[in-house]
Amino acid sequence: MKITSTSCICPVLVCLCFVQRCYGTAHHSSIKGMRNQTRHIEGETEVHHRPKRGWVWNQFFVLEEHMGPDPQYVGKLHSNSDKGDGSVKYILTGEGAGTIFIIDDTTGDIHSTKSLDREQKTHYVLHAQAIDRRTNKPLEPESEFIIKVQDINDNAPKFTDGPYIVTVPEMSDMGTSVLQVTATDADDPTYGNSARVVYSILQGQPYFSVDPKTGVIRTALHNMDREAREHYSVVIQAKDMAGQVGGLSGSTTVNITLTDVNDNPPRFPQKHYQLYVPESAQVGSAVGKIKANDADTGSNADMTYSIINGDGMGIFSISTDKETREGILSLKKPLNYEKKKSYTLNIEGANTHLDFRFSHLGPFKDATMLKIIVGDVDEPPLFSMPSYVMEVYENAKIGTVVGTVLAQDPDSANSLVRYFINYNAEDDRFFNIDANTGTIKTTKVLDREETPWYNITVTASENDNPDLLSHVTVGIRVLDVNDNPPELAREYDIVVCENSKPGQVIHTISATDKDDFANGPRFNFFLDEHLPVNPNFTLKDNEDNTASILTRRRRFSRTVQDVYYLPIMISDGGIPSLSSSSTLTIRVCACERDGRVRTCHAEAFLSSAGLSTGALIAILLCVLILLAIVVIFITLRRSKKEPLIISEEDVRENVVTYDDEGGGEEDTEAFDITALRNPSAAEELKYRRDIRPEVKLTPRHQTLSTLESIDVQEFIKQRLAEADLDPSVPPYDSLQTYAYEGQRSEAGSISSLDSATTQSDQDYHYLGDWGPEFKKLAELYGEIESERTT
Repeated sequence: MKITSTSCICPVLVCLCFVQRCYGTAHHSSIKGMRNQTRHIEGETEVHHRPKRGWVWNQFFVLEEHMGPDPQYVGKLHSNSDKGDGSVKYILTGEGAGTIFIIDDTTGDIHSTKSLDREQKTHYVLHAQAIDRRTNKPLEPESEFIIKVQDINDNAPKFTDGPYIVTVPEMSDMGTSVLQVTATDADDPTYGNSARVVYSILQGQPYFSVDPKTGVIRTALHNMDREAREHYSVVIQAKDMAGQVGGLSGSTTVNITLTDVNDNPPRFPQKHYQLYVPESAQVGSAVGKIKANDADTGSNADMTYSIINGDGMGIFSISTDKETREGILSLKKPLNYEKKKSYTLNIEGANTHLDFRFSHLGPFKDATMLKIIVGDVDEPPLFSMPSYVMEVYENAKIGTVVGTVLAQDPDSANSLVRYFINYNAEDDRFFNIDANTGTIKTTKVLDREETPWYNITVTASENDNPDLLSHVTVGIRVLDVNDNPPELAREYDIVVCENSKPGQVIHTISATDKDDFANGPRFNFFLDEHLPVNPNFTLKDNEDNTASILTRRRRFSRTVQDVYYLPIMISDGGIPSLSSSSTLTIRVCACERDGRVRTCHAEAFLSSAGLSTGALIAILLCVLILLAIVVIFITLRRSKKEPLIISEEDVRENVVTYDDEGGGEEDTEAFDITALRNPSAAEELKYRRDIRPEVKLTPRHQTLSTLESIDVQEFIKQRLAEADLDPSVPPYDSLQTYAYEGQRSEAGSISSLDSATTQSDQDYHYLGDWGPEFKKLAELYGEIESERTT
């Protein structure tokens, strides 16, 4: 049963309740055993029923922060089974049992041994048990009850988020909300006024106020001006116990800053200004500054400056510096003291960001007058042009005039001017200038292909004041003359296929020229007219700065000649025209039928023929058949029987038979038929390879071995003498016969040695269409034709 704060309620049956709160200290309650009895009604006898549960749930209360010397009494447990003889034992278990809370096991009195803090733990859950001390058997079922910690006002309100920093716009209306502060109190908000907080302002009046209940801070004055005061420090107090005497309190500081609004127009400190500008000031340079003051800050103080009128509007311009908010006065046109000595400008400064709530405080702009005094100075020479461009032909003689620059003294004194060229120490000096006239001339021969353009700087100074200098840039373009002949664009690797046809284009070439376009293309390609007509190749000018190489005959052979050379000529389109000669190298290669190059090196016959497996088998069969025929012939010859009796007239043993056919392939050194065709190409005397001659040649022999004449008859006589006198000349057992048949016949030779050079009308190209087996045969006939053409 709960004990209230105004009365003490005891259980109905035999329960002693001692409530400390009734005496102003604390609340306690007890649990006792009950028996459910029914009293007899008048005239009826008392009826006893079965007893029910003997434990009744209730709560105990213990006051927090107890500081007394004795344990604090909490309450009492009692069972209906307890007769007061000490036979009942009370046991307490649960949170804090035995440490914080102790129980007298005989009387059931509960005490708290420690000071408790409700803010750390608000209640404790415990269990009570009544057992028989003698038998240790429970007399009642275990019952659960709660001990609540009773709150006292021991915690002051706190501002957990303070101190605060907040802003509010200046000129705000009275009552404008600034900030809401909140204080927290750790005491029990459901019990009494310990956690009931009210707010008040300790510092910051009369500018701000605070709502006592909600803690909302508001402005308390009209039109608070940032320019008058910007920062405020407001102290807010929170007090519990609803603000009553004895309550605890806490405070915090709120730092309030007024933010700016555009409520102040710009103002020039003066209505008239004067500025001195020398006439030597450079166009585009800043010549002065002017500023209007604005009490506002940030974007509210931004402004732009403009020239609204005055006779210097076309000479000067004004711009605004965004950082310093100054007007920068710049020069648009050069000043001349001799022509005009002063100018007047009316300058206006106006805010760029307007707040229409404060338009009644305007206008938000201001104007002032600026007088500009032009100062007279000694000016440097002035060139007639800001820059010069001159032209000169390459290869011009040294001392050729390129052009002239002109500068004059702009002052009334009109001093004489001298000129010179600014050169760095490492620069090549190709030009010089006449110091008095400003005429520029060449000092070296110029080459456009090396440097097509020169940039030099000419400086002019006054004789009377050499420190006053003016500079001008002079660009000199080198004009082209036709001094470079054309040449091939690159090294060409030209290939011609062995199966080429007449008129076939095998390559296209192009040319380059170091000269300018006017003296370069168009290019002309042609063959040298002083050379014989090339029977193999020709050149065709495509008239687009390229030329094509064409074949003039059918088929070529690598085995006969694998490289050809074609001299060509190239001329340019300059006046006068220049030409050059080059030689093209053309290699003969074996190609596929579609024109792809297969190889450009000489090959063995069988590998080039591309014989199939069947063809090789047929050749082997033919060889085997021939071998078989030879074996049969030898066998038949040996099978012939010689006569058993030799005739007496047989004199074969007295006859020596010679059947020497010479040395075969090795015997070609004995006599070279080519030497008879061209005696001038005869080789030196050669010896047999397998026998080293033991007889040394005499000087006479060496003299005879030297060809002194290309006459065939004399050559034959020398060979006869060598054969007679030199035993080492092969063959060694045969007779060498030399005969002179006289001069060459006009009818020509019918020898088969020259048959390869005869013309034939037979066309063997159809062999190439018979398949791979006849490919090599077609190439061989093509080589024969190529040799004949060559």
